[in-house]
Amino acid sequence: MATRRRYQDGCGVAQALDIIAERWALLVVRELTLGPRRFSDLKDSLLGISPNVLTDRLNELAAAGVLRPARLPPPLSFAVYELTPWGQALEPVLHQAMRWAAAAPAKRQGLPVTPVSVILTLRALFSAEAAQDFSAQIGLRLGGQGFLASIQAGAFSIQPAAIESAEAILSGNPNLVAAALYGELPLDQALEADLLRATGNLPALHRFVGLFPLPPTAPRA
Repeated sequence: MATRRRYQDGCGVAQALDIIAERWALLVVRELTLGPRRFSDLKDSLLGISPNVLTDRLNELAAAGVLRPARLPPPLSFAVYELTPWGQALEPVLHQAMRWAAAAPAKRQGLPVTPVSVILTLRALFSAEAAQDFSAQIGLRLGGQGFLASIQAGAFSIQPAAIESAEAILSGNPNLVAAALYGELPLDQALEADLLRATGNLPALHRFVGLFPLPPTAPRA
């Protein structure tokens, strides 16, 4: 492995970049934010990363104290990687990066997103003002993975979970679900074209998709 170049700068920003600015490092953190993952899960989620590079990033982040190897309890008992509490503290950084990028004057369209990326972006964009007195449990099925969202008294949470008890369930490709949730693809249009599937309380689902407004686009220089 090549020796990493580091900033010779005492600023906290530079020291943070020494840890997480290497290519793929922060995306590894992103994929671990919702819980432990196997090496193969990470490899499948991070399109374009080689096994050797993924191994390097995991080792570097473990040495820095951002993540650690672990083993799930029986009956699964397989090896995984998980964030340390200090590593988990990077989630607000991811939220701010997502909000900042959503306001970019020129966005790169059509690139694939992972289910974890969609969930973290929902956490970043949720508007308590838009939710007001709305309360519901909504299930999302993204590429076969289930996530249960709960809205109560202006508070929002969403976690990997069984979704059969949800009032409404929205299923489909993560990119298309994201487009519907961010207002880029009208939900009725997506359902009519069979791009997405929905069951349960459709009025509640329509209210839900309005809770994640994108920030205004920044002006071009």
